[in-house]
Amino acid sequence: MHIHILGICGTFMGGIAAIARQCGHQVTGCDANVYPPMSTQLEAQGIKLIEGYSPDQLLQLESKPDLFVIGNVVSRGNPLMESIMDQGLPYTSGPQWLGEQVLTGQHVLAVAGTHGKTTTAAMLAWILECNGREPGYLIGGVPLNFAVSARLGAGQYFVIEADEYDTAFFDKRSKFVHYRPRTALLNNLEFDHADIFSDLAAIENQFHHLVRTVPSNGLIVVNAGEPALERVLQRGAWSAVEGFGSDKKANWSLLPQAADAFTVLHQGRSVALLEWDKDSGVMGTHNQLNALAAIAAAHHIGIQPSDAASALGTFQNVKRRLEVIGSKNQITVYDDFAHHPTAIATTLDGLRRRVGQARILAVLEPRSNTMKLGVMKTQLPASLNLANHVFAYEATAGKAALSWDLEGALAPLNLPASAPKALVFSDLEQLIAAVVAEAKTGDHILVMSNGGFGGIHQKILERLA
Repeated sequence: MHIHILGICGTFMGGIAAIARQCGHQVTGCDANVYPPMSTQLEAQGIKLIEGYSPDQLLQLESKPDLFVIGNVVSRGNPLMESIMDQGLPYTSGPQWLGEQVLTGQHVLAVAGTHGKTTTAAMLAWILECNGREPGYLIGGVPLNFAVSARLGAGQYFVIEADEYDTAFFDKRSKFVHYRPRTALLNNLEFDHADIFSDLAAIENQFHHLVRTVPSNGLIVVNAGEPALERVLQRGAWSAVEGFGSDKKANWSLLPQAADAFTVLHQGRSVALLEWDKDSGVMGTHNQLNALAAIAAAHHIGIQPSDAASALGTFQNVKRRLEVIGSKNQITVYDDFAHHPTAIATTLDGLRRRVGQARILAVLEPRSNTMKLGVMKTQLPASLNLANHVFAYEATAGKAALSWDLEGALAPLNLPASAPKALVFSDLEQLIAAVVAEAKTGDHILVMSNGGFGGIHQKILERLA
């Protein structure tokens, strides 16, 4: 079958393309921006890429596609999409294709939640890999333990990052309703994606749709410290439920030993010790909880906690999760995907635990849809408390422009006036110059954005040199 994918260069749709190719299909695709690393990763697998969405591109293909798989970046008015619809050509969404063509008959382990999905899914896939399960997986990032972000797998298990964002312009349900997991891991839940959800209750509704798809002989592994998830399960659960968290009353709990080590407790009994390599970049309370959740989910398919902990001892994290980009003059520059106040706070907490009293210079671009709408602006100052200095970028034009006053929102960080902590820039070069001027030997520069941020990481390193 020839499958043509619209919006192929996103991490999720790129993963769909890779899996479809491994299934033996001829795969081609297009996107508005075709550039590395996804473009080179796909082309290396024999996938032809076309820039843009012109209907004429179909003439460039060796054969007529049998099916069009549509990414959720595509909307009505897209010229290629309009041509597909006008001609009555067959199309479906990425999640629906995956659910019907790949996940049917598999034991699906789905990782859902507002934060930590990518890291936890990568941890879970690595546990299965190290314990001989040869899992398939699709992760919304690049796990450093694997060569690619998605693969078909050779066993009966498939690990998937289960996103609550909508499926496609013609299917406004969350992606995860298509996956029908036998093991569902609910990591946390708070308000996000303000561009498509009106409030937290609307997201809880989607999470309950996911709960409804877990069979009676399945398992829901749920964060026991999340009121929103408790409300979701109070609406009904038809499978076994196991809680995890810091509370010793949870089915799965932990006893911290250090920032990079903890004891795993099951029903209050010590069952494993997890110790991360100090160079792995994995530490902090949030990663301990991510790991605990992955261990609990793996236990559902018969992997002992001690074996799971042993596997995670060699876990190397995911790109763009407190990833060290480089160091100059003993000043280290990190990249992190943090795009929500809670994610910003947990990232800073993890770095603070790593560097102790050393100075942290936080460089922030609030560019996610939720942040651009200003829904979380009042939570932003508190999320940055652990940074010594904050340098924020406020785009003033184009799709990245904010609808609110970033400088005003960060004003609480500049009290008292005698010790201002936050600076806001609308010019990227001026921001870079200010960061470099402030940086001192031994500092840690943490860059946070869910986009490319104009290549600021390398620019800062070049100036530091």
